[in-house]
Amino acid sequence: MRPHGAHANTPPGEGSSRRLRLRLRLRPLRRVATGAALLLALTATPSVAVPTAAAEGSCARIGHLVVPGAARQQAACLDELTTAGTVGSGHTDPADWAGLTPKDLSTPAGVPGIQIDGHFPDTSTTNTHHGWNHDAQFVIRLPDRWNGGLVIAGTPGNRAQYANDRAIGDWVLARGYAYAATDKGNTGPHFYRDGRRPGDAVAEWNRRVTQLAKATRTVVAQRYGRQPTRTLATGISNGGYLVRWQLENHPELYDAGVDWEGTLWRADGPNLLTFLPTALAAYPTYAAGGAGAARAHRQLLAAGFPAGSEFLWPYHHRSYWDLTQRVYREEFDPDFDGSTEAGTPYCAPGTPACDADYDYASRPAEVHRAVQRVALTGRIGKPLITVQGTLDVLLPVSRDADVYARMVHDAGRGDLFRSYRIEGGTHTDSLYDTFPDRLRPLVPCHRSAFTATEHWLRTGHAPPPSHTIPRPTGADPTTLLTGCPLS
Repeated sequence: MRPHGAHANTPPGEGSSRRLRLRLRLRPLRRVATGAALLLALTATPSVAVPTAAAEGSCARIGHLVVPGAARQQAACLDELTTAGTVGSGHTDPADWAGLTPKDLSTPAGVPGIQIDGHFPDTSTTNTHHGWNHDAQFVIRLPDRWNGGLVIAGTPGNRAQYANDRAIGDWVLARGYAYAATDKGNTGPHFYRDGRRPGDAVAEWNRRVTQLAKATRTVVAQRYGRQPTRTLATGISNGGYLVRWQLENHPELYDAGVDWEGTLWRADGPNLLTFLPTALAAYPTYAAGGAGAARAHRQLLAAGFPAGSEFLWPYHHRSYWDLTQRVYREEFDPDFDGSTEAGTPYCAPGTPACDADYDYASRPAEVHRAVQRVALTGRIGKPLITVQGTLDVLLPVSRDADVYARMVHDAGRGDLFRSYRIEGGTHTDSLYDTFPDRLRPLVPCHRSAFTATEHWLRTGHAPPPSHTIPRPTGADPTTLLTGCPLS
């Protein structure tokens, strides 16, 4: 879950008020000759994209592409499917992915193909893209030079369908993959208004990813004349949660998954409602100094916020902790604050119905049942790699990836799973620009995990055992931004 203006796990839509809404010009564009796609493999030989019969005909079959179940679709023949071209052509929205990647992340180019934008039937209207004011929007991108694979992604935080374009979409498209992403069925800071009962909005996320995966596999077959040889699910934060849930509940749709700091939902905890209230209650005392500061510091560490991450606490208190707690608590436990919607921002402990005093363990059984509806089990059915930073202070690794690793092993699925703790990684990759001497970006670690997954599928040889990947001593920014070996 990243906050919008800064990062992938934004509380649902932080920064939505300052979004620049682009009316996407969904019309066929003149095609020009292009070279081979730029391939940005980091740790393994990339999958090779080769022209197909459909590619040789360029966009000749664009009128024959039908997204099953879509209420609306519009296709465009584009010279460039990556953000190197879609920003200028109007086929992405930079506000969706603002703050999710380091500023110096390179942008591949040379990927012509077809983009389909559309939406499935839905009753909510939080997504304003294209002037549609309609949720369950999706984007499907079909490169001319296809490597036979398909990548399915759900968005981080509560952003819309283009949120992964810089961090994930550009790179997999340049490697030849077809790519599809969904807004998960609701967006923005009031996502919890969607649905009739607690948990409905998050439950819809899972259904929408399943729906998109099924539909896109059909569209791929229409475009290229055959089904994908491999389908991978991947995503950041809330998107990482979706990867886990898909591999637990619909492994038949996928060959593998790569989870980038996925959110953990468990009915008995831990989940973000068990540790964020401690941050809201203890941090102001810690920050004020004085007699209570040492005790407050111990409380924060005991809640899971790692020692050594203190330099990140002011930013997360200001930008993430409060909003995230309130809106997700409203989704699962709207009765906590009565008729108030999503609590009182930055209320002091002792204030009536204050989220700083929220005690998930003591809440009524129906609250736990609402979380159980979307809870994870660890019973994955296909190979999965997780990467998460040791300095994650929105979803601490000891309360998230480490717990999920134990769940997978307890479920007897450990042979299908690897979890890599990235020393110096934090939940918001753009913070690397502010603290390059203390952090490391996770985007190259995700790419290493992705290529390791490809190798796993191709050869049957599992990646290195789960472990902590140290931050290279004295590493320069270029090294950290372009490499993250798993071994």
